[in-house]
Amino acid sequence: MIKFEHSIFALPFAYLGMVLAAGGWPGWTRFLLITLAMVSFRTMAMAANRLLDQNVDAVNPRTSKRALPAGLLNPSFVWASAGVSWVIFSVSCWLLSPLCLALSFFPLILAWIYPFLKRVSLLCHFVLGLVLGIAPYGAWIAAGGDFSWIPGFLMLGVLFWVAGFDIIYALLDFDFDREKGLHSVPARLGKEKARVLSRWLHFLTLVCWVLAGMAADLGWIYFGGLALAAGLLIREHILAKKDSGPLKLNEAFFNLNAWISMIIFVAAALDAAGGF
Repeated sequence: MIKFEHSIFALPFAYLGMVLAAGGWPGWTRFLLITLAMVSFRTMAMAANRLLDQNVDAVNPRTSKRALPAGLLNPSFVWASAGVSWVIFSVSCWLLSPLCLALSFFPLILAWIYPFLKRVSLLCHFVLGLVLGIAPYGAWIAAGGDFSWIPGFLMLGVLFWVAGFDIIYALLDFDFDREKGLHSVPARLGKEKARVLSRWLHFLTLVCWVLAGMAADLGWIYFGGLALAAGLLIREHILAKKDSGPLKLNEAFFNLNAWISMIIFVAAALDAAGGF
């Protein structure tokens, strides 16, 4: 039910916020607590999404074979997993700092609101982006950083990036969403306008990540990695064209975006560490 390839979108950005705030390696204790908080939150959020969407998933041909609608998992077990994950996440935040615990309620609330939003608002893609975008700022604070534009620009970049590729992913459910009256951007605005909006969001993504690099005084390694990520985003939009088909959209959603997050993290971490 909880796919590793989904988790890899936000985790490298959390580590990036951690490394930049600490000015390098923050120590094993802080690293493990941040990782535990990320993994437990991801588990809880995915469980919430699958539980609250299981009736919709059951009648969508693309999602009807997921674990809950297919009967492979018991809903009681998934509710219990969500509860245990919430406790682990909260304890991890408490051990990191009182401020982390106080702020932890924001992503928790958003994670439980998100599954309902597609039924009422086009903002669903942006709320998902914000849930993942909080990761670099949360890890920045967890590593001892003060409020700053560095994680702020990273957060905005992730928000626009996730919203952009989630709009692309929603193309797969275009007919279903229109039939059921769901409010994805493609279903409400049409496929072509959705593609145009996604391209503009990814342009804003790159602008925000450039500003983050400048604010953090990063150098050529980071901006070289960012150029490579820009090339992958261009590839993503080529695959999202009208005749691309489900397999290419899946490649655009999973493979390319996983590489983008890893490239940005590795390039920034190398640059912050002084290069090779």
